[in-house]
Amino acid sequence: MAPVNYYQVREADTGKRLDVFLAGEAEDYTRSHIQRLVGAELATINGVILRASYKVKQGDLIRLEIPEPAGVEARAENIPLDIYYEDNDLIVINKPRGMVVHPAAGNYSGTVVNALLYHCRDLSGINGVLRPGIVHRLDKDTSGLLMVAKNDAAHVSLAGQLKERSIVRIYLALVHGKVKEASGVIDAPIGRDPKNRQKMAVVHKNSRPAVTNYQVQSRYTGYTCLRLKLETGRTHQIRVHLAFIGHPVAGDPKYGPAKPHFNLAGQFLHAAVIGFKHPRTGAYLEFTAPLPGELEAILSGLTPE
Repeated sequence: MAPVNYYQVREADTGKRLDVFLAGEAEDYTRSHIQRLVGAELATINGVILRASYKVKQGDLIRLEIPEPAGVEARAENIPLDIYYEDNDLIVINKPRGMVVHPAAGNYSGTVVNALLYHCRDLSGINGVLRPGIVHRLDKDTSGLLMVAKNDAAHVSLAGQLKERSIVRIYLALVHGKVKEASGVIDAPIGRDPKNRQKMAVVHKNSRPAVTNYQVQSRYTGYTCLRLKLETGRTHQIRVHLAFIGHPVAGDPKYGPAKPHFNLAGQFLHAAVIGFKHPRTGAYLEFTAPLPGELEAILSGLTPE
């Protein structure tokens, strides 16, 4: 079953070409890939096939089918999982640093999905054979809490909560420099970096709204530890926003200084808290995961201010 994504056109996007609109919304795909999908008649409204030149209108609900690579599927692998919660509808795990969430080009094994398929086998099929159950993601080198749907009804509920911005997602990050304000809000739209399509950036064309709240947790000589709460969930949002305000995440190989820090492989970023309504009972669930030992050791080695 190929993943199907739906995109609702906002007033601000009215009049954009379909391929331009979708490239701004589907952050995981380049515009050229989007154009290929549209050319393959995989973009529709109520079953009507759309062309790349179609000018979108406010209220349009566009259905985009994204085929899986031919002959590729995720396979079950006996990989240990740090499980924080599990029932018949969902599972919450604490993902280690360095682990990819789902199979993709260059990473078809050793992922969270491979481990989940071995552990529970029954995962939502909404996101296709390579991303079963995956409602949201964490970057490879970001550790922390991840919720996964075991059936389609749970997937729809959890995805809906994400869209409504009702899910609580709190991260801890060590950033370069002294963040002067004790707290603040970064409200800056994110889209693909026009100079480097492998990166995201704060841009005002072909972008989506992005809001990150931050609070200083502790200060160190040369660094600040922040507690961050997401209102939106754009690709690399925290990393892009913190680099935008001049305080990139320590160790970030994509948006931070070129020089490595603390011999750390990847960014110092941890998904510490996740809270949501159970898709079946409606009861509020919230989980907290401590910093991994290697990140805690880095903080312990810094000089407090």
